[in-house]
Amino acid sequence: MSDTQPTSTFAAFWLYRATEARFELEPEDAGAIPIETATILDDHAKNVTLRAAYSTIGFSAGADLILWVVSDDMRNVHALAADLHCSAFSAFFDQVQVYAGAASASQYDPNHGPAFLRGLPPKDYLSVYPFMKTPDWYLLDFEERRRLMAEHGKMGHEFPSILTNTINSFGIADQEFVIALEDDDPAELIKMVQRLRAAEVRKYTALDTPIFLGLKMPVEDAISAAL
Repeated sequence: MSDTQPTSTFAAFWLYRATEARFELEPEDAGAIPIETATILDDHAKNVTLRAAYSTIGFSAGADLILWVVSDDMRNVHALAADLHCSAFSAFFDQVQVYAGAASASQYDPNHGPAFLRGLPPKDYLSVYPFMKTPDWYLLDFEERRRLMAEHGKMGHEFPSILTNTINSFGIADQEFVIALEDDDPAELIKMVQRLRAAEVRKYTALDTPIFLGLKMPVEDAISAAL
């Protein structure tokens, strides 16, 4: 193992869809899978933190479950994923998307960083989606980019209950960023994102879909809801 200590915090959002095999489950087996999965997560808890599990049923087509995991080493994320992949869980849940990256303070405002890095607890609802800027954005002068982001941030501060999380994915995923917004009231998420449409920086957005909305619940309950 390398003597170099990890200096980054990594986050991954694992999106799953329940398979048709769930309809063949006996009730006792359907009850065992959430327990086994929770045990696997607990076994890795020293190295990988489950920020929260979310059910997306009724909110977002194409996915039934989101697991948001955090670690200071991507090897640990892989080890947990491998154990889930080899468990009964994988027979009844297909992984349909992964949004992963490294979290850090903003380059435009070092005092601002992802809420989960600041130790803030998760809220009831999660809205997560990929995000990309246009090529023209990166050709702007840095100070101009900082000005535009400051305006964007000022608008966002009008919604103090919302937790914001931006994760960098450059070079390791299709998207450049992962955006994760958290609040106890999904109506506030709608209001904030609608408000931010008026920010000048919006014209430099190349991609910000698909969006997945999830409701936080104990991992056993989130899995059971899909079986």
